[in-house]
Order: sequence, then structure tokens, then C-alpha cells
Amino acid sequence: MGKYCWNYGNVHPTLTQLQLAELSSLDDAYIGAVERGERNFTIDTLEIIHAALQVDAADLFRHDAVKNKDEVARRQATDEFIAMISNLDSSKIEIIKRINKELVQAFKNE
Repeated sequence: MGKYCWNYGNVHPTLTQLQLAELSSLDDAYIGAVERGERNFTIDTLEIIHAALQVDAADLFRHDAVKNKDEVARRQATDEFIAMISNLDSSKIEIIKRINKELVQAFKNE
């Protein structure tokens, strides 16, 4: 699992390994070893990092750093949309999926 290591630089770009170690109470040598792919991390460790940084665990695995304002806006809109539909029942979500597929197809044909 080491090659799939977390990428906290996307959520805290100036955070050092030592600072992360202090926030999470993990050893900085361990954090470095995981980042270099020399050690694996456990789900428990991921939960500790997630809690220490107060971010979604999924954000720790995004290796596509935000490069511009358009990407930031797209991510915010996506997050807002997901929050908006998260409480819908499955039949309504299926309708949204169908509409989405139709929109994607329509834009491909332009």
C-alpha cells in the first residue's frame, strides 16, 4: 500500500512531516517511510491522519493538486452537488444519473 500513500500536500501544502507527526502523534520517521513507499499504513493510521488534519480521508489520496481557480470552483460545485443529492432516494438518484449521461452525450456531439 506504500505506493498509494497519502498526499496531505493537497490539503495542507505547507505542512511538514514533523508538523504532521506533532498533529497526529505519529513518528515523523514513520510518516517519511510511508511517503517513500518503504512502509505501509493501516486504516487506523489513516483515521489518525484524517482526524488530525480535519479533512475528508479521500482528499488525502488526491494526487492532482489544485492548479487554478477553475479547478477549485469545479471541486466546490461538485461537493455542493453531492451534498445536495446525498439524501435523495435511489430512484431520484437514478434519474439524475440518466440526465447526466444525456448531458454528457449532448456536449460530446457539439
